[in-house]
Amino acid sequence: MRSNVVIWWLLSGFFLLCFGAYAIWSLIYYDGRLEWVGAVALLFTTLMAALIGFYVQLVYKGQKGVELPEDRLDADIDDGQAEQGEFSPWSWWPLVLGGAVAIGAISLATAHFLIPIAAGLLIVALFGWVYEYYRGNFAR
Repeated sequence: MRSNVVIWWLLSGFFLLCFGAYAIWSLIYYDGRLEWVGAVALLFTTLMAALIGFYVQLVYKGQKGVELPEDRLDADIDDGQAEQGEFSPWSWWPLVLGGAVAIGAISLATAHFLIPIAAGLLIVALFGWVYEYYRGNFAR
């Protein structure tokens, strides 16, 4: 967890450095005028990285500095959480779900008539993924 805290604070410092360089560069390039869109985007990126770094640091202090198994060099795989969840490696429904979202995103930009098709495919994919253990060979 300590490494996560360090990484997020380093990212925040890096984005702050990028913000300063971008602001100076835009002031030079535009004859004393600041290019606001990029400067504000980099400043907000700095603030978001600092927010995540601050949160992770508070969580680390709340755990009284206990290191996670991922941070210890002598940790085994079994030292982590026992079960991370149940995943179906044979399931095709996540692929269909991703395709439905991709069709919906592309249809928002290009062909609006595909939005109902994408919504219908999304509903079918969600039901298929949720209820895949209730029918077929894997029915309970």
